[in-house]
Amino acid sequence: MAEPNTIYKLIILYMLEKMDFPLTNTQISDFFLEKEYTDYFTIQRVLHDLLDSELIRMESTHKNTQYTITPAGVETLRYFQDKVSSSIEEDVLSYFADKKMTIKNENSIIADYYKTVDRAYAARCQIKEKGVSRLDLTLTVKTKEQAEAICQNWKKESDEVYACLMDYLLK
Repeated sequence: MAEPNTIYKLIILYMLEKMDFPLTNTQISDFFLEKEYTDYFTIQRVLHDLLDSELIRMESTHKNTQYTITPAGVETLRYFQDKVSSSIEEDVLSYFADKKMTIKNENSIIADYYKTVDRAYAARCQIKEKGVSRLDLTLTVKTKEQAEAICQNWKKESDEVYACLMDYLLK
């Protein structure tokens, strides 16, 4: 039997390989905590090890860190997949079946902001589908508070804004 950290690494690779979009640190951690496989700090160490060995890739924003599997990660998973028991695979698949829409929505509606060179703030709002950008809108505002408000409201109103833009631009 492989050591627990090796199994945790393979589970994360399996999770990332099964989804057609990145998973957040929170989504990965929630799976392990909900299934009571291990604690939060162990998962953070395992994620760090996977990053160091370039089996996964990380992209961070102000409030979010997302992970994707690399080609080396896919190859490693194929080589060692027999180390992941069928019951663990079932746990992952049932977790995704229960939470797939929530996870997908969390990962397809993206908003972040950054400070521009002219000391303003740019709020970047995106809608992604299967990793492909469907809408990418950047608004420049004067204050950090305005940028934060845009990002917060984008999460709630993106469908309506998208529909309105499409109606207006396609008339």
